[in-house]
Amino acid sequence: MSEVAPEPRPALTRWYLLLGLPMLVAFTTDLLERPTQLMGLRGWSNVWYVLALIESATVWGLLLYSSAFRGWSGRVASVLFVVGFTFALGGQVYFFEQYRAYLSQDLALFAANLTDSVINQLAADVGHYLRVKLPFLVFSGLLVWLAHWQHFRPWNRGALLGPLAFVAAWFIPTQYRSPQAATPDTLYLNALGAFVRSELGLTDASKNVRPGVRHALAVPSLVESAAPQVENAASRRNVFLILTESVRADAACSKLDLDCRLTPYTNVALPERIALPELRAVDSTTAISLAVLLTGLGPNASYERLHEWPTLFDYARAAGYHTAYWTSQNLFFANSRLFVKDLGVDSMTSGTELDPEADIDMGADEKLLADKVIERFGSLPEPFFALVHLSATHYPYRVSTDRPQPFQPAALDRGPDGRVKLRNHYQNAIVQQDEQVARMISALKNSPAGARTVIVFTSDHGEAMGEHGQTGHTFSLFDEEIHVPGYIDAPAASLTPSERATLLAQAGRFIVHPDLSATVLDLLGVWQTQQTAKFRSEMLGHSLLRPLPESAALPLTNCASLWTCAFENWGALRGPFKLIGRTPFDQGWQCFDLRSDPREQDSLSTDECSALQTQTLTWFGRAPR
Repeated sequence: MSEVAPEPRPALTRWYLLLGLPMLVAFTTDLLERPTQLMGLRGWSNVWYVLALIESATVWGLLLYSSAFRGWSGRVASVLFVVGFTFALGGQVYFFEQYRAYLSQDLALFAANLTDSVINQLAADVGHYLRVKLPFLVFSGLLVWLAHWQHFRPWNRGALLGPLAFVAAWFIPTQYRSPQAATPDTLYLNALGAFVRSELGLTDASKNVRPGVRHALAVPSLVESAAPQVENAASRRNVFLILTESVRADAACSKLDLDCRLTPYTNVALPERIALPELRAVDSTTAISLAVLLTGLGPNASYERLHEWPTLFDYARAAGYHTAYWTSQNLFFANSRLFVKDLGVDSMTSGTELDPEADIDMGADEKLLADKVIERFGSLPEPFFALVHLSATHYPYRVSTDRPQPFQPAALDRGPDGRVKLRNHYQNAIVQQDEQVARMISALKNSPAGARTVIVFTSDHGEAMGEHGQTGHTFSLFDEEIHVPGYIDAPAASLTPSERATLLAQAGRFIVHPDLSATVLDLLGVWQTQQTAKFRSEMLGHSLLRPLPESAALPLTNCASLWTCAFENWGALRGPFKLIGRTPFDQGWQCFDLRSDPREQDSLSTDECSALQTQTLTWFGRAPR
């Protein structure tokens, strides 16, 4: 029997270089995406990163090695290599473009309960998503082709080494928080393992907390104490609260502007509105903002408190008001329907009632909502408290081709080169929504109730458009995500002279959503009643119709008890001073004076910042990690 000739050394060298190429590409990609962060790794983070390089070389090298086999085992390994490498590297590059951080285990657990929304949002940007992946698809396919054509005889017992290494990588730990001391591909494989474990029910259930069914504490009757507030003692003012979605402060005209292009229809419909130019949400997540606005509690309140505390509807009903909650939101998004199912309102409409095919993120067409609201205004008895909750300006931003699109060029492109077009697309969605809001407002103003109805407008949070390297919302507390539009429109007879003068005098102060909650309760005539004192004691806000006390520190976070977050981020706000910490983007705290540095470019180190840091650590127990 003749012996098999040994493989020539040059051929072996080429083979080893081929097997090492995937790791080199992963490292080079990482170096191109975040050179400063990699150069800043220190101590054990360097050790973690070296271990990640070894893992990357091992997984892709073995998988490519296994792909060289003929038969089914080689085909399986080939598919795993091409698909796995394309998603691991291409997916991470795409994600880093949006959020300046890589997909990690935390985000995988966060997304596991929002699968429909994640798919929906990726589908909206599928062109750019595929373009980012294409180079990695071509590269991995070329490597598999080269492996098949190498004149090297693999070890006949190693056919399954690659697939086994690929699956094992799902469970190999990485340093995925701050700093992300791992290569993008190993972070992706670790996140994939977390997602699989979550889908199999093998992870801590607390990682997937979402809003549940509320069981509100009883509010005693307030009918006697909620006396008429306006000059005509036979009437009580109505309150119409409008809550829009993802609209940042500089994307709407809170103040009357004769040249307003951002929200031109409401600008004309409400010429005497009182602007709240320094209004901020205490988070950038819809579920948290809705809970905060309805209850007046902070975003750091316990799960039990947020599910038992009375809402604005409970107080209004106790005071003898008729109530309504009309929304275009698809309430199947992240269990939202559970949180609002027991509001006890007299009139309710949701997105799926308007359109059974309502989009999971953008909800139903808001023309349908406006039609329904205008119809129901005629049958809603006074006094009333009504909340309209909009959704079309959530990504991917509903824009109808048969309606105004004044901002051009516009396109749904989340790539670095498409942000001007994306901002225009977003602004067109706001303009189209504004047209429907103005229709509702005009119908109300022209009704008998119009002269007695105070309109309060705000957004649940803002939307990043590339500032601080991020796009969208939920991942940070910078002002592009929490500085929101706001105004109050109060007809002449709906406020007392003292209330109007006080509101005008302090409308420009730094205020937050809990202040709007308190103001709504004051408009309903129940804010200072004895029966609400025990509830008021835990609410963060103060009525704008009364002199505001000196600013106190208020908590900020997207990591609430009813909404677990993808990346930890929290901080504090006191007047114009804001402290934030977030991972894995930054290490340590950042502090800004929003008056002198509205774009939050220069972090401060002052006594005020130290005090806010101490207070934040008291609330949350530790820094984000």
